Amino acid sequence: MVRSMTGYGRGQDICNGLSVTVEIKSVNHRFFEFSCRLPRVYGFMDDKLKNYLQQRVSRGKVDVFVQIDALESGGSEVLVNEGLAQSYLTALRDIAEKYGLREEVSATTLSRYPDVLTVRQTAVDEDAAWEAVQRVTDMALEQFVSMREREGARLREDVLSRGQTILEAVAVIEERSPLTVREHMQKVEARMRELLDGAAVDEARLLTEAAVYADKIAVAEETVRLRSHITELEQLLSGDESVGRKLDFLVQEINRETNTIGSKCSDLELTRIVVDIKAEIEKIREQIQNIE
Repeated sequence: MVRSMTGYGRGQDICNGLSVTVEIKSVNHRFFEFSCRLPRVYGFMDDKLKNYLQQRVSRGKVDVFVQIDALESGGSEVLVNEGLAQSYLTALRDIAEKYGLREEVSATTLSRYPDVLTVRQTAVDEDAAWEAVQRVTDMALEQFVSMREREGARLREDVLSRGQTILEAVAVIEERSPLTVREHMQKVEARMRELLDGAAVDEARLLTEAAVYADKIAVAEETVRLRSHITELEQLLSGDESVGRKLDFLVQEINRETNTIGSKCSDLELTRIVVDIKAEIEKIREQIQNIE
């Protein structure tokens, strides 16, 4: 199934004494690029999350935001840095004595100075924490993948529609191209008769000229390859694997064949058709930049 590289999903739940929220966002990128924002104490999960998401996402710039709150204190304790507190107190008393100030140092005041009080958490149960985050990540992933699939379906339909438009234009080129040879030869013959002023026209010379001109503007090989490329495009869009990079290469080939046809066209109507095809190719190129 075709997936877009743009998506968003969010999950929230309580598991193993932890309240966990996970948000996943992604935008276009040539490769898989992962960025995660975790509470520092849970930093060990960064690689786990990256590997876990990479099993479901092959391309895109993916940003993950994880919030984890312990529902219980878990044995946290507040520690007093007594040596530092004594140094602050001594310094404050020295200032008061030197400048004749009233000494009004309370425990509350002293506790506000940096590093006087520190909170020590008990060791994190990594397995329990990862189980909780993995569970909520699955919830976010379900929304995330679903959104990418819905957007991918819209992209698929648009690209297929433009592929059909190109095929219709190719059919006109195949029908019109032989007529241009006939029209060209009629012009050449009329010009020769005008120059010869009633003398007999060399039919062999005309046939040679027709053959040379027909070979010069022949686009049958290019139109056959264009049809083949559009068929391949449809097959890729009907598969289940990531196809963004293959589509990018295929569109380059479609554009190359179209340019070749354009270089061979001397007919104004065919030139306009080629311009229309190139416009459709450019729109396809823009759309597949968002396909995973």
